[in-house]
Amino acid sequence: MRYLIIGLGIYGTNLAIDLTKMGHEVIGADTNPSIVESIKDYISTAYIIDSTDEVSISALPLKNVDVVIVAIGENFGASIRTVALLKKLGVKHIFARAIDKLHESILESFEIDRIVTPEQRAAFDLVNDMGVDSRTESLPVDSDNYVLKFKVPEFLAGIKYSNLNMNHDYGLTLIAVSREKNSRNIMGISRKEYKVISQDDITDAVIEPSDILVCMGSKDAYKKLFSHINLA
Repeated sequence: MRYLIIGLGIYGTNLAIDLTKMGHEVIGADTNPSIVESIKDYISTAYIIDSTDEVSISALPLKNVDVVIVAIGENFGASIRTVALLKKLGVKHIFARAIDKLHESILESFEIDRIVTPEQRAAFDLVNDMGVDSRTESLPVDSDNYVLKFKVPEFLAGIKYSNLNMNHDYGLTLIAVSREKNSRNIMGISRKEYKVISQDDITDAVIEPSDILVCMGSKDAYKKLFSHINLA
């Protein structure tokens, strides 16, 4: 996959280098020439740009990457403006770093793919998530088995959960299902929130396209499922 990381501080730099080591193509951007100079030999390309300037940020290869990651931390205003410009320019997949609850709440209003808080997830953990799928969260159980949280594959929508047999079809154990509900954050901004469907209700529930599945299984089992998803 190709990633563009805007903001090459400690967090952004570590993330860029780790992604590169995993075989992904990484493009970096920062306002600081010395930072760009220090990382340019470790990633594919590095730009010196001010991401809060629309002309400058539009010069980046925004349409040629899979995910844009705004790793700007301390400069609250620059982070928000950068995300706003990316949305204006039509970038489809955006991850952004939040440094506190207020920052996180404002980012939620942009409806981006993921908000990353370093206190909850280290850069290396995020890299592991991306190694499976950019929309998937993972937790290693041992050297081969993982608990993964991911959006339900489209080809399963409309099937009753009682007829879903993840173990038989893919070798995965379904642990939980969560469904989208509307709520408001601390600023009163409407946001999407997921709530777990109880065991009593899940029997008769029909799979909706926005449902989130939590499963446990081996790397090979997940590869089998994701291969099926890509072919569907």
